[in-house]
Amino acid sequence: MCNAHRVTSEPLPPVDRGTSADLAALAKVVARQRAEMERLRDLAATSAVLERAKGVLMAVTSCTPDAAHQELLQRAKDGNRTLLEQCWLTLGALPPRQQPVTPPAPAPAVRPWESVPAGTTDLTGVLGHIGRDLLRVGSPHELAGCLLDHLATEAGADAVMLYERLPEGGLGLIGYAGIDPTLAAQWRQLPPVTGVAALDALESGQPRWLENVALDRTRYLLIGDPPERWLTRAWLPVPAGDTACVALGVLRRRPEPFAGRERELLRAVARLCAGRLRAFDNPRGGATADISQTVQAVFDALPGAAILLSPLRAASGEVEDYLIDAATPEAVDVFGRTGRDMVGRRVLESYPSVAGEPLWRGYLQALETGVPFEGEPFAYQDVVGEVPVTATYTVRAAPLGERLVVTWLRHDPVERQEQRLADVQRLGNLGWANWNLITQETSWATQTYAVLGLRPGQRPLRLEELPDLVLPDDTGPLAHAIAELVSHGRPFDVPFRVETPEGVRHLRMVAEAVMTSDGTPVEVHGFVQDLTAQRSAELALVESERAMLLQRGILQAERALAARLQHALLPLPSKPVRLAGLRVEVAYLPAQAGIHVGGDWFSAIELPDYDALFVVGDVAGHGIDAVATMAQLRFTAKGMVSTGSSLTGALARLNQLLLHSRDSQMTATMVLARYDPDQQILAWAQAGHPPPLLVRRGEVRFLDRPGGMLLGATAAPAYESRELRLEPGDRLLLYTDGLVERPGEGLDAGFARLAGAVRAQGRGESGSLDALLATMLAEERRDDVCVLDIRMPLEEVQDAAEPPEG
Repeated sequence: MCNAHRVTSEPLPPVDRGTSADLAALAKVVARQRAEMERLRDLAATSAVLERAKGVLMAVTSCTPDAAHQELLQRAKDGNRTLLEQCWLTLGALPPRQQPVTPPAPAPAVRPWESVPAGTTDLTGVLGHIGRDLLRVGSPHELAGCLLDHLATEAGADAVMLYERLPEGGLGLIGYAGIDPTLAAQWRQLPPVTGVAALDALESGQPRWLENVALDRTRYLLIGDPPERWLTRAWLPVPAGDTACVALGVLRRRPEPFAGRERELLRAVARLCAGRLRAFDNPRGGATADISQTVQAVFDALPGAAILLSPLRAASGEVEDYLIDAATPEAVDVFGRTGRDMVGRRVLESYPSVAGEPLWRGYLQALETGVPFEGEPFAYQDVVGEVPVTATYTVRAAPLGERLVVTWLRHDPVERQEQRLADVQRLGNLGWANWNLITQETSWATQTYAVLGLRPGQRPLRLEELPDLVLPDDTGPLAHAIAELVSHGRPFDVPFRVETPEGVRHLRMVAEAVMTSDGTPVEVHGFVQDLTAQRSAELALVESERAMLLQRGILQAERALAARLQHALLPLPSKPVRLAGLRVEVAYLPAQAGIHVGGDWFSAIELPDYDALFVVGDVAGHGIDAVATMAQLRFTAKGMVSTGSSLTGALARLNQLLLHSRDSQMTATMVLARYDPDQQILAWAQAGHPPPLLVRRGEVRFLDRPGGMLLGATAAPAYESRELRLEPGDRLLLYTDGLVERPGEGLDAGFARLAGAVRAQGRGESGSLDALLATMLAEERRDDVCVLDIRMPLEEVQDAAEPPEG
């Protein structure tokens, strides 16, 4: 890329011999290219000076190009000078001819555009200066700029345009100055129709002087938006042999007609342009020129910075350099050269340090692979006129046939800061505002209008007008804060609301004053922020908290009611009880987590035949429904077993009871056990409940469960029962799953922990139920726990025991 230079973000590696050889070879290539370039420049300069001098003679003597060339040769011979020296003398001050240097010949036919009125010789000095300056132009675009520099003073010109006749008819704009690129793009091609002044001048061979806009617009299509931008215009044919293919346009804002001297000067300048156009390195009209013109026309219409590079290859086929063939108008390099100025330059000639850098290798890679190259941002550093120049660029190169289209983006620090400020305002939904209290000047950011719900085009409000925007309830606080700020310089941070077409917005304004040395506020700056989304979220949160508190109160009332029902339906004995010769201790612990009461229950009663009934159950769920289902199962189980139902028969009927209850989704687990004191046999059955734990002579084991599905799961369950003969010293634990369950842990681990805790207790006081629960329930309980601790004494003990529950 044309504005790339040596600065990379990577450290330079040590230079080895191979690298030194490459650099030496590159230096030789650059030196050879520079020598060749100097030779070509000298040749081009000689040719250009000759053409300029011929153009001057043509302008002041109305001779043909061949006659002008012969005149210069003769004058050089007469003055014992070289042709180049004679050309310079002619351009500086053309001496008048005293006598013809050759015998008079028949006067050639004078074409219309070669006729010049008398009095032209007083313009020789002006034309000489123009001719010398035209030596430095390298394109029609630069030619138009050079002409405008001179004609602005000499003829009052405000714009210059050059149109070339196209092979297919019509005209194409090849150069312009004094008009913006947008307007040039709109008038880049003129169709071959009547009413085009430039085309009329070429076809007639006569200048067209447009000096009355009202009249001219009825005859011609006037360039401009609006056409009244230029009140007078001149279109002159630029001679080229027997024909004219280029039209020179001079546009002025002044309404006065062209004076005689101005018309004479413009005719001479048109002849002077003919020689310069022929002297360009690439003659117009060939195939290559047509392609370059078309490509440049495309680039002139493109936005942004872009150039077209053609690789220059050595005999071996390696790329030695790149030539800039076309450039967009917005392309500007770090030296300030515009796109037109860069066209025709070589990359290494202008930026030799690019060779070997990642950017250069990226260009080669894009040419070889056909894959676009996108480089990382790099810093360019150089010195221009002893002034350091630094810029950061991002470059992209995309192959286009045998060429490269290179685009770049300059990262300007000021632009980046402005963009960041705009991003902050957009993301924070805020906008800044300044009020000058002395000059009454007000400036707002674009985002400020959006926050306040105003149109960006309208006048920003004065500080004292802001309260007029807010809702009536919020006017007072904001007006008071503004008054305190303006009077005493007190900063403020005030929320308020405004009405917009989208609804009410919740805003916040923060402002402070800039004070003079005596404490007088002279300027106010601050910002306005839209807090509607945040305020809506806060209101929704408050509403949600209110609903949660209401729900929590309802649940706490439900818990209190359920706890009272549970206490009434399931009274706990204060100490161990004696049933059928067995010592029975009961523990019930509600869950610590949550506010619901669970459905765990127990029963330990003496039956009419003096047997003992032991029941432990767990209803799924919590709350009033769980307590009600628990009471229903508890009393029904006692009633059925007391009236003679077998254990398995009672479970089957309880299952049917749950299936046909009001809430058929309820399920429960249960252990039923009946103890015969005469035979010391415990018969038991279960419905999906954890197995009882037996402790006998220091050995701890879980009883094998008989078959049985949990209650309420299926309409046709099968229940089985088993028997266990108790021995003196035996300890049997019936419990609910809350004793062994832990989050993230399987039941087997819970069973093992329970067995280990019981085994560690041994006998005596340490084997109490309270000590066991303290060991097992050290962590927070997430479920209710109900335990029946049944023991057969070693010998008859007269305990003070509570009567069995009825």
